[in-house]
Amino acid sequence: MLRTVIVGLDGSPESRAAAEWAAREAKLRGLPLKVVHVWEPVPDPMAQAPLLGPETHAHWTERVPRESAEGLRLRHPGVEVVAEHRSGRPADVLSELAKDAALLVLGSRGLSGFGGFMMGSVGMLVLARAEQPVVLVRAWEQAADEHEKDPVGIPSAAAPYRPVVLGLDIDNPDDSVIEFAFDAATRRDTALRVVHGWNLPPYYVYGLSADLDQHSDIARQQAAALSEALRPWRQKYPAVEVSEESRSGSPANHLVDASREASLVVVGRRIRRSPIGTHIGPVAHAVLHHASAPVAVVAHG
Repeated sequence: MLRTVIVGLDGSPESRAAAEWAAREAKLRGLPLKVVHVWEPVPDPMAQAPLLGPETHAHWTERVPRESAEGLRLRHPGVEVVAEHRSGRPADVLSELAKDAALLVLGSRGLSGFGGFMMGSVGMLVLARAEQPVVLVRAWEQAADEHEKDPVGIPSAAAPYRPVVLGLDIDNPDDSVIEFAFDAATRRDTALRVVHGWNLPPYYVYGLSADLDQHSDIARQQAAALSEALRPWRQKYPAVEVSEESRSGSPANHLVDASREASLVVVGRRIRRSPIGTHIGPVAHAVLHHASAPVAVVAHG
């Protein structure tokens, strides 16, 4: 079965930016794009209110997804775009749809109030449940933002892509996360910047060892481990230019800094099937809140 790129649409600027990004990604992958609007029914007494009545319902469930799909077809020729309306709890519906998607794309925030999905609780729930990659796109994200500046210093979608940034945990490197990043860099014909953050052992932090040579030894060991983790992937993707950065300190902080010059940031999320809470991991959580570029969260076992 041919998989699709799916984007959740609620009519907000955030979700519209996500839809534009999803259309560009669908073109890069040669896949169809499905624009999905989820309407969460409200209790009957509230549904009769002027702002939540039949006309509002028809606007959100019919007009918004239809017109959005039409606009995407015009702006992204060659991309097959279909619109779909679903009723139910947005987090449940989007999580279910993600199972058959190559990629699920969401805006980083959503509408407040009734109708549509809200990025706050709904987006985090989808991230915690989805086992396919999910990309978060911030409001007002433009195609030019993902590209280098042109010769006169203006960001331009006609210029080469900025690098893809991969946050890699070398203690638990997962093939699906690494491959997603290499594939993204290949499709964009750009470099891959791999960022690894590490912390000093407790005995060093608390001053039991003040040997600067030991710090250098640890740094060399971490850098060597990073290179070893990437060695087979360099061989598999020889056309991708790879830069490796192994630095002491917070991995999330390093990734947020790197995101300022990135077209896409890729991080992993370990799948946890606990029914309680939204477990996406501290690094992914921090990057999602502070990164300047779109963020792809790749779930792994």
